[in-house]
Amino acid sequence: MKQSDSNRFESARLESAIEELARGELVVLYDERDPYAGGCLCAVARRIDADKVNVFVTHARGLVCLAMTEVRMQALGIPLLATDTLFARGLSFGASIEASEGVTTGISAADRARTILAASAPGATPSAIVMPGHVHPVQVRTGGVLIRASLCEAAVDLVAMTGDEDVAATCSILDEEGALADHDALAEFAKKHGLAMVSIGDVVAERLCKESVVERVAEREIESSFGGTYKAIVYRNEIDDHEHMAMVAGNPATDEPVTVRVHSQCLTGDVLGSTRCDCGEQLELALQRISQEGRGAVIYMHQEGRGIGLGNKISAYALQDCGRDTVEANLELGFDEDLRDYGLTAQIIKDLGIQKVRLLTNNPQKVNGLVRYGIDVVAREAIVAKPHEDNIEYLRTKRAKLGHILDDQHLGPGDPK
Repeated sequence: MKQSDSNRFESARLESAIEELARGELVVLYDERDPYAGGCLCAVARRIDADKVNVFVTHARGLVCLAMTEVRMQALGIPLLATDTLFARGLSFGASIEASEGVTTGISAADRARTILAASAPGATPSAIVMPGHVHPVQVRTGGVLIRASLCEAAVDLVAMTGDEDVAATCSILDEEGALADHDALAEFAKKHGLAMVSIGDVVAERLCKESVVERVAEREIESSFGGTYKAIVYRNEIDDHEHMAMVAGNPATDEPVTVRVHSQCLTGDVLGSTRCDCGEQLELALQRISQEGRGAVIYMHQEGRGIGLGNKISAYALQDCGRDTVEANLELGFDEDLRDYGLTAQIIKDLGIQKVRLLTNNPQKVNGLVRYGIDVVAREAIVAKPHEDNIEYLRTKRAKLGHILDDQHLGPGDPK
């Protein structure tokens, strides 16, 4: 199938699913990246009824949830179960809820439908619900799948595409053994119940085609001591409070592959020359490489410490002084090993007119992250600085625990201590 034919097929499939949702039907939403990541039933919350909740409970058999924005969560007065929950780690559950009127025990399909309708009604206030209850709110990221490509974000975005309010009722689908259904089981489930299937990627592609959340706020040429003249373009967006920057050499807006380095800010390595990491050296190598080629871009993202922030990064350093490696330190601080997401990065690459990327990275997850948001990564090329005594264990941890592609020639065969 030609790419254009494939795109038309996927667009038609999405349009059909949106029409079914708008009529009050259910659809199966799944993560096409991972056959075992599971999927869920999705419905427009304001069109839910007892019959649909009964399908949730008796056929999907997962947790009945209500995915909504932070604005609605706050309007309803629903607290997060953990106020320091980080979205990139998983679902951000709020306290469970019940409709304040019109329910009995709250557990029946009719009662849960009533709760979903009460919480999703336009202008709903805290008086519409009580806590705890039998429906589980999930707060999604502002910006939806363009910021975090997950099932709940996709469900809310999909419901918004129907023209209804952006609140989605969802329920994870379990297989016959009670585990999350894989792709084959999801397809069988959808066929059995006559439901449309939509992937997260379908929703991402639709939004990327029609929306941009980044804007250029300043640009001028600057000289780099590492070599070359670049156009520095500063971006702001509607999602976070950070400014991100692209360092662009030549004209990247062609149909030829363009060398790109996506570099997460590292104040200690990039600016202060810390020897704990190889960040500053990788940045220098990338700028030198792009300068020599005469065309390319460094996308410099405000994602200090793999997304945990500067203060937490320094705290992680202290834990490393006590014997933890970088992954162990992040986990001990309550973070995932890598909180970075590449939705905004993909938007910047798209804004620069780059159609095909030759990515300078040792991290396959960075490739996957960009591909997830519709970026055509045609090649991954290593960018390896010579290791030294202070950072060799850091690099070995990257290889052993984060999957970075670093060979024995550079690091030796040893694993992290």
